[in-house]
Amino acid sequence: MDLADWTPPLGWTPARMVGAHVAVAPLAADHAAALHDAFAGDDGTWDYMPYGPFDAAGYADWVAEKVVSADPLFVALVDGDGPAGVASWLRIDRPNGVVEIGHIALSPRLRRTRAATEALHLMIDAPFAAGFRRVEWKCNARNAGSRRAAARLGFGYEGTFRQHMVIKGRNRDSAWFSILDAEWPRLRAAHRAWLDDANFDADGRQRRSLSEMTG
Repeated sequence: MDLADWTPPLGWTPARMVGAHVAVAPLAADHAAALHDAFAGDDGTWDYMPYGPFDAAGYADWVAEKVVSADPLFVALVDGDGPAGVASWLRIDRPNGVVEIGHIALSPRLRRTRAATEALHLMIDAPFAAGFRRVEWKCNARNAGSRRAAARLGFGYEGTFRQHMVIKGRNRDSAWFSILDAEWPRLRAAHRAWLDDANFDADGRQRRSLSEMTG
């Protein structure tokens, strides 16, 4: 593959993004209390994470640490009621045009909503718009929910790295997924069509599933 016309996105620094249902904003210390409240009572959020669950003070300390991190680069997912989730871009390899989306933690009120899908759509779209060639998604191979989410968004499964990590004293095999720049225009159009108001009835039920549209 000749890359003579490709320019590495060396200066990429993502900005705040605002969609119809959600904003993706740089994580800030003043998000901590609202995020902790949004996750309260749902310790299962942290089952596959290398951290958590947290009390309020511990979560504030965690946010304060992540706010100054350049890689992973953390964002808050903000719906109409305030901060409702966290995600990040990580393993940001600008010279090769590769980035991963991870550390995704959605509060109960954000899960299975258009806002959640739109947030992830925006996070995939931004690197490709900047010139990245590959966006990755990796998860614990036992995390069926994350694997379904990756497939629904159109990520292609690439294999499982066995005995890849030790997380909270347990073995983690990691399932790897990716979207390539050549694949993104079709998937982007599918995402936009799913998010469109025309795809939902008066009660907010989808007419077609995103999995059907991404194929």
